[in-house]
Amino acid sequence: MNKGLNLSDRKYNYVLLAEEAYLREKKERAINFYKKAIQFKGNIRDDIAILYNIAQIYDEIDKPLYAIETYKSIIELDPIEAGAYYGIAIMEERLNNKEKALEYYHKAIEIDPSYDRAYYYAANLYDEMGDREKAIEYYKKVVDLAPDDYIAYNNIGSLYEEEGDLEKALQYIKKSLEIEKNYYKGLFNLGVVYKALGDNDKALEYYYKSKEINPYHENTYLNISAIHIEEKRYLDAIEFLTEGIENNPHGHDLYYNRACCYSILGEKEKAIKDVKDALTLCPSIIKYIRIDKDFNNLYDQKEFIDIINNKTFDE
Repeated sequence: MNKGLNLSDRKYNYVLLAEEAYLREKKERAINFYKKAIQFKGNIRDDIAILYNIAQIYDEIDKPLYAIETYKSIIELDPIEAGAYYGIAIMEERLNNKEKALEYYHKAIEIDPSYDRAYYYAANLYDEMGDREKAIEYYKKVVDLAPDDYIAYNNIGSLYEEEGDLEKALQYIKKSLEIEKNYYKGLFNLGVVYKALGDNDKALEYYYKSKEINPYHENTYLNISAIHIEEKRYLDAIEFLTEGIENNPHGHDLYYNRACCYSILGEKEKAIKDVKDALTLCPSIIKYIRIDKDFNNLYDQKEFIDIINNKTFDE
């Protein structure tokens, strides 16, 4: 909440009541008190501060449309208030209005070219929308403005990896880890790059480091198991997939990969159980099960044949 407001007594009293209500988790009540406060004449900066508090609470109680209207009220008072445009962008993004969100991020940046968070979230959106070139451009602007933003460096590296520029990917991900050596996504992405470079040992080294820091990241277990499966180390793959399932019980791909390993090893009952668990979590993976050669050992099992012929999974 915005502190240090220069207010008249009555206005200030309502602000105090609003802050007290907010601290007691009475957020709707806090909004009402702030709205009463703003009815009393004050300077524009005080009113803007109160409106920011109202918008923040609307955000917290999941009323993005009300938050947008509040941010627009700020813009009416001060058309070059960059934070209000940024706030609208965040809310529009929450509403999945990506183009509108980008429009407001750009307005915030136009007003305040040093607004690194506006660049950051615009970059995220460009990435989500498949425009890697723009995403990289905006993330690079972030690290120009905020040189310690290790997440932005990592994201640039990840995008370069997707583009196949592994040298640049290494450069940016390593820079991320120079700033924050325990960033699990950076360690994970370094593993991804080393795997792409054909260095399985290095890839595993960084996947293991990532797993130590965050044992709940499903893709770490999947990528470790993929290397073990590639090297025909199926028991090792099962060990890591089992650990992954313990930490991510809803990870359907973990059950799927373990089912493949069990099938290859001839442990048919275990394989079929994992297939069923994977389908319970994600019925649409039936299309992969039907064509995956790793399940060839299961075609003499009636239960498996019944599963792949079950049309309810196609609905």
